[in-house]
Amino acid sequence: MTEQDFALLKELVETPSPSGFEQPVQRICRREMSLVADEVSTDVMGNVIARLAGPEGAPRVMLAGHCDEIGFMVRYIDDNGFLYFAPIGGIDAHLVPGQRVTIHGAEGPVLGVVGKKPIHLMEAKDRETVVKLNQQFIDIGCADAEEARRLVAVGDPATFAVGVERLQGELVASRAFDDKMGAFIVCQVLKDVKRQGAVPVDLYGVTTVQEEVGLRGATTSAYGVDPDVGIAIDVGFATDFPGVEKKDVGDFMVGKGPIISRGANINPALFDLLLATAKEQRIPYQLMGAPRGTGTDANVMQLSRAGVAAALIQVPLRYMHSPVEVLSLADIDYTVRLLAALMPKLAETKSFIPN
Repeated sequence: MTEQDFALLKELVETPSPSGFEQPVQRICRREMSLVADEVSTDVMGNVIARLAGPEGAPRVMLAGHCDEIGFMVRYIDDNGFLYFAPIGGIDAHLVPGQRVTIHGAEGPVLGVVGKKPIHLMEAKDRETVVKLNQQFIDIGCADAEEARRLVAVGDPATFAVGVERLQGELVASRAFDDKMGAFIVCQVLKDVKRQGAVPVDLYGVTTVQEEVGLRGATTSAYGVDPDVGIAIDVGFATDFPGVEKKDVGDFMVGKGPIISRGANINPALFDLLLATAKEQRIPYQLMGAPRGTGTDANVMQLSRAGVAAALIQVPLRYMHSPVEVLSLADIDYTVRLLAALMPKLAETKSFIPN
């Protein structure tokens, strides 16, 4: 990954976009996809849809990466200026106490901390109990409710106050790789396909919204695009760290290539094509057995209208839905290469009907 590409990934990941509040990151996606797309639009849900027009009669292909992240929403401000909140998406209550957070208010960002009673003042039984999210609070340093309300309002979103940091080698850590990394890949694939010359398919790159609260943006955008092929790009569970049961999840390592899913949510012909492309291009990959719906944008794309040939490509991620998600930049590059190389093969495929 070039430094310029890394800077874009960092910008996307660090730009706040909790579900329902994706506009800041979508402005970046529009900017990037407008560099190469024939047309870029934003629908009423907030999905950004970019099109690279292919030849007449070419299959319509939709790439979807969701741009929303998990976060918090201010629900109540007490008399002393402390903020009580609810989760946006799947938040692990264990991880929240003691964290720095940013509240994204109308007048700009406000730093806060999630307070916690010191261990010295806790009863022994309480030390082993997880404090429920609705009992946790954010301290922004205000003396009373009036002062706090000048800075924040009920309904304001918040995110963990951390950004992208390099670890060793190709590994990086941040909040919100899930799934702004997927939005980044969508932008990069469009650029790569355009760079190669004639566009072989009618290609739609979509950065979807509200995935973390029910796959909502992909549901509406897939209906609007009406693709023949829909491929979701998301994160997947890495299992290469202590405490994860591989028998339950599978064996997936960061840096060893994208995860290609196989199962009920995945069109068999499209799966075979992805594997053949990876082997031909010598791109490392890992296989996941997914016996049910995958819980990703691929789920709703497959079921749109009369049905879509769906696939799911995942980048292995450690510590999902935490402030310290870890992935490999190499896996992102592998995924971009795989999807760009797949496009000519999709143009040559006559039918995705299983037989």
